[in-house]
Amino acid sequence: MDVPQLPLNALRAFEASARLCNFTRAGQELNVTQTAISHQVKALEDQLGVTLFTRLPRGLALTDEGHALLPVLTDAFDRISGAVTRLQEGRFQDVVTLGVVGTFAIGWLLPRLSDFRDRHPSIDLRLKTNNNVADIVAEGLDYFIRFGDGAWHGTDALPLLEAPLSPVCAPALADRLKQPADLHGVPLLRSFRRDEWERWFRAAGVAPPTPRGGMFDSSTLLLEAAAGGEGVALLPVAMFQEALGQGRVKQPFELAVDTGRYWLTKLKSREETPAMGQLRAWLEQSLRGYGPAALAR
Repeated sequence: MDVPQLPLNALRAFEASARLCNFTRAGQELNVTQTAISHQVKALEDQLGVTLFTRLPRGLALTDEGHALLPVLTDAFDRISGAVTRLQEGRFQDVVTLGVVGTFAIGWLLPRLSDFRDRHPSIDLRLKTNNNVADIVAEGLDYFIRFGDGAWHGTDALPLLEAPLSPVCAPALADRLKQPADLHGVPLLRSFRRDEWERWFRAAGVAPPTPRGGMFDSSTLLLEAAAGGEGVALLPVAMFQEALGQGRVKQPFELAVDTGRYWLTKLKSREETPAMGQLRAWLEQSLRGYGPAALAR
């Protein structure tokens, strides 16, 4: 379709409706009526010859065709909006929006951000922290650094850093732990990934106890709880070298279990821009030689 023939109003109406799953809220966002939004979307469907929504009694559901079109449009409108805003503000930088799990952001990325900005002053890097779960489309993320096995539907995943888990606790408690079986008598602080302690105990050749202890949705909170004497946390020690070096916590056992790694992810439908490529290259270069093997040397 030629650019002059693109139904931009209808595309904008579809994008807002799909993102918000509601014609009325889309109309409020675009300052038009719900009826106008509905008509524009219907006209777009007629022009394309496909059905983009399944109309339900209490909302909308995207069809496969709608799912394919939404991320492309969201990305395009975000980039247009960003370019216009930068021009209005008298500057023109390439914007890259990076979602990051909090542990990686605090433990590795933030201390090195100045290096990235010094090397790439033309890139406006915007950070959003998440607890390993994010809607990349809804949050407008170009990249998302997350922890796991790298298998996320519709996503390209580049491995960044191994992060095996090992027990960490307050120094006074660590001094009382002589062998893995001693952990049976202390609170074991847990994350939302329920099998981590079981895997560690099996690797240690010890029957896992019935877990008791607080549950946290962030490794950073787990560290603070462990440092405060609440129990023993199973943490990616590569991300907490500062706390270990300061003596706030100790690692009573060297055994670590691999449950995943950190990945740089993006939607397969998101074409990498030159600025995104520069961020990816910087991450790969900066992380080369960093991690458990380097820390052990």
